[in-house]
Amino acid sequence: MFEVRITDDFAAAHFLRDYNGKCENLHGHNYKVYVHVEGNELDEGGMLLDFTLLKTALKEVLSKIDHTNLNDIADFDQNPSAERIAVYIYKNMLKVLSEKGLDLSKDSNRRISKVDVFETDKNRARYIPE
Repeated sequence: MFEVRITDDFAAAHFLRDYNGKCENLHGHNYKVYVHVEGNELDEGGMLLDFTLLKTALKEVLSKIDHTNLNDIADFDQNPSAERIAVYIYKNMLKVLSEKGLDLSKDSNRRISKVDVFETDKNRARYIPE
């Protein structure tokens, strides 16, 4: 099994509904994102997947949420937890890569195996597709 990982970051504001604590107030984070891809087969060039393709797709996905109030984005149902952000990134990475002719769904030979979203250096949420 091979695995590659790319990383990028974005800044955004949000607040959490139904939460008793300071995070129910509007605040911001400088998020760090890791996208992991795994698979058993390398291409003719000896790579699992070209880093440039992955990085370009992640930049496109993050550009839609960078410097926004995440609560204004319908996908988060007005409650953009780090967990929901990770799922959002996963689904949108699949969509962008599919448009480029790449299937990285859980049923393909190469797949996005997990997405990590760090709100801080110490706090991370991870989405692993079943």
